[in-house]
Amino acid sequence: MLFSRSATHRLCLAIVLLAAPAWATADSELNVAPGINRHYDGADYDRWVAVFERSGREVYDKRAEIVAALKLRPGMTVADIGAGTGLFTRLFARDVGATGRVYAVDISPEFITNILRTAREQRLVNIEGIVNTQTDAKLPAGVLDAAFLCDTYHHFEFPRAMMSSIHRSMRSDGKLYVIDFEKIPGVSSGWVMNHVRLDKATAIREIEAAGFVFVGEERMLRENYFLKFVRR
Repeated sequence: MLFSRSATHRLCLAIVLLAAPAWATADSELNVAPGINRHYDGADYDRWVAVFERSGREVYDKRAEIVAALKLRPGMTVADIGAGTGLFTRLFARDVGATGRVYAVDISPEFITNILRTAREQRLVNIEGIVNTQTDAKLPAGVLDAAFLCDTYHHFEFPRAMMSSIHRSMRSDGKLYVIDFEKIPGVSSGWVMNHVRLDKATAIREIEAAGFVFVGEERMLRENYFLKFVRR
């Protein structure tokens, strides 16, 4: 069977499109952690509260010290990205006060629905919920004084796209705070070694490549690192 040149071109293009990996975005960034967020599909909020907000979880036990290190002030605009059950969202809302705003950002609609419910119950009127995608935090441009990621960065399936969207959402002098698991062979748990894709040094390199400057580290945690960046 003979094909015209245009028909052959269309056939080749169709083959290429069919062969393109499902884990590539439009700008060809590959999914670096396929399936890592599947546990949050249809999330059972109460179950995850029991996981995230419990004694023995380091970031829960140190939550007051973590929030204090951010030095939030009334009137600031902050994003809790990967907000989960809203533990830090609610704490931030109290610090920035009625004149401030806290965006709770998460890929799970169930998490966001329940964060807003608990905010209403606690009369926190300065919280706004955003259900984001794997490639976009869906935040307004140029509004954030601070962005906070707690045990979230390693869950970014498309970190370059996500960090680009976060960068766009921040003011020129905005602060970025990243808490994530230390990944040290022979020291970190087997769960961390298998679940977390990158160590601290790699995280710093990736985040700086996204337009942030590493400016220091808080040393209050043992299982996690706590990094501070400024938007460039």
